[in-house]
Amino acid sequence: MPDGTAGSTAECAVTFVGTATTLLRLGPFRLLTDPNFVRRGQWVHVGHGIVTRRRTNPAMTIDELPELDAVLLSHLHGDHFDRVAARELDRALPIFTTPHAAGRLHKRGFAESVPMPRWSKWSTTKDGARLTVTSLPARHARGLVGVVAPPVMGTLLDYERPGHRLRLYLSGDTVLHDDLHEIRDRCPDIDLAVMHLGGTRILGHLISMDGQEGADLLELLRPLQALPVHHDDYGLFTSPLSEFQVEVARRGIPGVEWVLPGMTLDLPLPARKTV
Repeated sequence: MPDGTAGSTAECAVTFVGTATTLLRLGPFRLLTDPNFVRRGQWVHVGHGIVTRRRTNPAMTIDELPELDAVLLSHLHGDHFDRVAARELDRALPIFTTPHAAGRLHKRGFAESVPMPRWSKWSTTKDGARLTVTSLPARHARGLVGVVAPPVMGTLLDYERPGHRLRLYLSGDTVLHDDLHEIRDRCPDIDLAVMHLGGTRILGHLISMDGQEGADLLELLRPLQALPVHHDDYGLFTSPLSEFQVEVARRGIPGVEWVLPGMTLDLPLPARKTV
C-alpha cells in the first residue's frame, strides 16, 4: 500500500490533505487527523442547524491513504469528521477524541473510539519506537456560544526512539483562553505546532483562531516550526491565511511553514534524552 506522504523518505513527515486533515508519519506509525473528505461544493453540518459549503477539494481520497494506526479527532463537527469518513474509514481503527465525541462515535459503529479527558495519556510501542498521545486544553468559543459548542481537545504527540524525540502539538479548533498557558508550562520544546485557523464565526463569535489569535498562540508556545491548517476551505471561515501571514511577518515569528494541500513537510528528529 502506498505510504501517502508524497514520495518523502524522511522518518517523520506531515502531509497536508486539506481543512484540518493531515497524514502524519512518525517512524512506523501512520496517523490521520480530523478526516474531512467531502468535495468542493458539498455541504457539511457544524451543529445547531448550521451548514457550510466546502470551497476546496481534499488532496487525496480515503482509498489513497496508507494503512493507518489511528485517527486523531479534535471534535465532532462535519468539517472534521464528515459523512465520507463515517462511511469509508475502517470501524476497527482507534479514534482518539473527546469523551463527548467518543460516545457518539461508539453509537455509529466505531467501537475502538478512545475517550481522552483533558491531560489523559495513551502510549504504545512499535518496532522499537514509542508514541504517546496526550489530550490538551482547547475551547471552541468564548461566552454563551462556548457553552453550547461541543467539547474540543488539543493533542500532544511524542514520538520517541532511543536518544531521539519529536514533539507535535495539534491545536484543535480552539480560541485563545487562559488554560492554554498550561500547555506552555507543562509541554515545553514543541517541535511542530499544527494550527487550526480560519477565524470561523457563528453568530458573530469566533469558534477557531483568526490570524491574530494564531500569532498570539505561537508567541505563547514558541514552537520550532508551525504549520497553519483549517483556513480558506469553507464559507464560514472568515480569516484567510493571508491575514495570518501578515501577522507572522509583522511580528517576525520564525519557523512558520507554508504548505499547500498535497504537499509534505519533512520533520527533523531531534536528538534528546528519552526515558
